Amino acid sequence: MSSVAGPVQALINEFAKLPTIGPKTAARLVFYLLAQPRGEAVSLAEAIVALKDKVRTCSRCFAITEDDPCETCRDPRRDAKLLCVVAEPKDIYALERTGAYKGRYHVLGGLISPMDGVGPDQLRVRELVARVGEDSPAEVVIATNPNAEGETTAVYISRLLRPLGVTVSRLAYGLPIGGELDYADEVTLAKALEGRKIL
Repeated sequence: MSSVAGPVQALINEFAKLPTIGPKTAARLVFYLLAQPRGEAVSLAEAIVALKDKVRTCSRCFAITEDDPCETCRDPRRDAKLLCVVAEPKDIYALERTGAYKGRYHVLGGLISPMDGVGPDQLRVRELVARVGEDSPAEVVIATNPNAEGETTAVYISRLLRPLGVTVSRLAYGLPIGGELDYADEVTLAKALEGRKIL
């Protein structure tokens, strides 16, 4: 049993490091994989390795991509006059699921959080200001989480961008306060986009 217990426990420990996965869920996942054909485990392992080997950051918008620039930045059908600012690449995924947004994106790489030692200099704010200056979008939609860090970041960015003559809007509060974009359903996100307000 010791030769089996080592790999089983090692994988439980690895799964338990993932967000929202506790030891019990991690154990369930491991025993599920153990019961599957070897090919299933190999496919999972290959997908994880490919994720780390092939996915990188777009040099233009900082979204995750295999190609640089990313598909959204290259797509001529996307509205170049509309730029949506998000904290993380996962937020793009959440917004794209709605089908309601047809513009371009800019990923900050986090939110301003003095408690965690994260200031504007640790984010891609300078790149955002430069991009707005170059591309002259008609509107910048700030789509940060409706919590203290998201609000702080939104206010900071709107103050930086307003002198550039761009309209700055914020997602409407159809999203729950303290919530996160990637947990919101498509209808809520679509309504939040439709009801965005000028800052």
